[in-house]
Amino acid sequence: MCRHLAYLGEPRSPAELLFHAPHSLLVQSYAPADMRGGGSVNADGYGLGWYADGPDPVRLRRSAPLWTDGDLPALAGSVRSHAFMVAVRNGTTGMPVVEAANAPFTGGGHLFSHNGMVKGWPGSLAELAAKLPITRLLTLEATTDSVLLWALLSERLEAGEDPLSAVTWLTGVVEEAGPGSRLNFLLTDGRTLIGTAWTHSLSYQDTGDGVVVASEPCDDGPGWTPVPQHHAVRVTGAGVEILPLEADRSTEAR
Repeated sequence: MCRHLAYLGEPRSPAELLFHAPHSLLVQSYAPADMRGGGSVNADGYGLGWYADGPDPVRLRRSAPLWTDGDLPALAGSVRSHAFMVAVRNGTTGMPVVEAANAPFTGGGHLFSHNGMVKGWPGSLAELAAKLPITRLLTLEATTDSVLLWALLSERLEAGEDPLSAVTWLTGVVEEAGPGSRLNFLLTDGRTLIGTAWTHSLSYQDTGDGVVVASEPCDDGPGWTPVPQHHAVRVTGAGVEILPLEADRSTEAR
């Protein structure tokens, strides 16, 4: 599967969590601690996205293992951002290993990551995919379940739906289409951060200066709180909320 993390709060360097923490995302790329049967090494690429001066994030993606990029530590260390997202990929068998298949995915000022897989892909999502505009289908970045999930979610976000409602809808319809799917998502627009726990592990840490949401705790220190299964964590300037995903929060279930 994958490992991912996101941060929202006072500006800090992504390098702290990506490289310097005791159980950094670099360590999680080759020695993850809680994959739950979803693979062992996350070596099919990585991505880093962050917000700088404008509403649209900056993004870097590569299809090589994170540990092979000798330039990234210095680059990440030069960045300070109030919101960023990082992911390392363990691609599902049969899916392409290309840069475009790596999270975070972007659009409409958002960063999005999927840790997991859709059971029965691609047939299980054929009906949902058929509801998308043909132009969106023809311009998908890569033929993977994660890219299609982002396309489905983007449709809702572009229509003005509340992000938590859209994410709740997505987990519901995909689980119905492919029972047993692994659907851990991260979504941010630089102001709000949402993470879901759906089969895979997810934890958060509120430091007072900011909140980290991650597949696995980045250290053994206190303050890491597991997100219960089938729940979402929502981080805003007002604090952290844990909310159930079972109820459809969308304005129109479809």
